[in-house]
Amino acid sequence: MKAAVTVNDVTQVYVTEERATLAIQNIDFSIQRGEFVSLIGPSGCGKTTLLSIIAGLIAPTVGTVTVAGKTVDGPTRRVGYMLQQDYLFPWRTIVDNASIGLELAGTLSEDNKRSVLRLLDEMGLLAYKDYYPPQLSGGMRQRVALVRTLATDPEIMLLDEPFSALDYQTKLQLEDLVVQTLKAKQKTAILVTHDISEAIAMSDRIIVLAPNPGRIRESFEIPEDIRASTPLEARELPDFHALFRLIWDQFGGMPHA
Repeated sequence: MKAAVTVNDVTQVYVTEERATLAIQNIDFSIQRGEFVSLIGPSGCGKTTLLSIIAGLIAPTVGTVTVAGKTVDGPTRRVGYMLQQDYLFPWRTIVDNASIGLELAGTLSEDNKRSVLRLLDEMGLLAYKDYYPPQLSGGMRQRVALVRTLATDPEIMLLDEPFSALDYQTKLQLEDLVVQTLKAKQKTAILVTHDISEAIAMSDRIIVLAPNPGRIRESFEIPEDIRASTPLEARELPDFHALFRLIWDQFGGMPHA
């Protein structure tokens, strides 16, 4: 079976008039369909650079990325990108914000509008469809951003620290919601986070990156009992704490920004 995502020997160099900076070097990994993988590591390890390359927003200096066996050479509807900020337009209603990806793709139809409403309903937001973003809490706005990303039905979901600006309780609730939603819809997901607990609670596998330049330091498979639990429940399991310590030890020799 073809991997959902393959990153093949990717190196990225950023060049300015003053200098050339090696951001990531010789990154190799693949992700299977339906798998949830987290990329973690200190600042300067190239996590967001990797997501941008997978999304087709920047081209790698060396190497290739494939999605469903096709080389990524620019943005594609196969890949959805959810950011730390929700970037909702304050003058558009919630349902109109959730539909904007379909509008931009020229595929907004009556069927798609109904699909957006179903997604809003699944996220507990249907009653707020005619509200405007300033009327919603931060957690509700991030749920709208998730609906907007899912509305175009991407195969791959890229999540760039989507919970980092939220309070702890809301963050835990959204972790549960995102994991359950993506599993139910059989989406492949890549999460970038600084939070080791979040990565363990949500993932099937964790890739630890070392910085300057970014490179793979270690990879960890998540035990089945954690994977079978919700992110909130997973934090109470003995295996969770043992794995947290194991991953934490990987950071011992790495500089932190």
